[in-house]
Amino acid sequence: MKQKLTILFDLDGTLVDTAPDLVNAHRHVMKKFGFATKAAEDIKKLVGKGAKSLIYNSIYDPIKGKDEIFTDEKTKEEMVKEYLDYYGKNINIESKLIEGVTSFLDWCKSNSLSMGVCTNKQEHLAIDLLKKIKIYDYFEYVAGSNTFDYCKPDPRHLTTVLEIMDGSIEKSIMIGDSETDANTAYNCNMKFILLEDGYTEKKVSEIHHDYLIKNFIGLDKIINKYLDD
Repeated sequence: MKQKLTILFDLDGTLVDTAPDLVNAHRHVMKKFGFATKAAEDIKKLVGKGAKSLIYNSIYDPIKGKDEIFTDEKTKEEMVKEYLDYYGKNINIESKLIEGVTSFLDWCKSNSLSMGVCTNKQEHLAIDLLKKIKIYDYFEYVAGSNTFDYCKPDPRHLTTVLEIMDGSIEKSIMIGDSETDANTAYNCNMKFILLEDGYTEKKVSEIHHDYLIKNFIGLDKIINKYLDD
């Protein structure tokens, strides 16, 4: 039976403010491999495209057009592995739910809305975090960067999850915090709700969205508009 409405959520910067733990893991790796550490805000801008992109872009000098320090592919891979290992062991030290998340998820559940997660975090890390922060049971399906052979911004990351959940594009909404989420939703013609102050280097005005929110407080009023359609 088709769902009356399906909501797909990004994870980092959307459901959970994971920046403190991601920043700590990033700084650990950079120090261990002899690179200069970066400001937290700079790291946050690189989070949305996954761990490999985060590390590779952290050692790339856009002015010189080359790595800050010559680093071979093997070392880069070791850095990504170290980052994921350290982060996995320290995944829920300082992370916290975005304001209003639990109340909104409760509201969705009470209204029989279907919910899933589409994140560029590796699947096992996403599930572990959702369990530790105690919201995993709200979701019917969790898809990470390595769940399929593709991930955001490939629209199939969303459409495949919808198919698994027996949802439809027409009755679905994506909620995220970055242009990666926005472009993925746009590329499959899905409505998109954008959280302000996301993990992105783009301005809000540069990111496609149907609605803009500061947090999840009062989001039920927006979702009700879709339920009334």
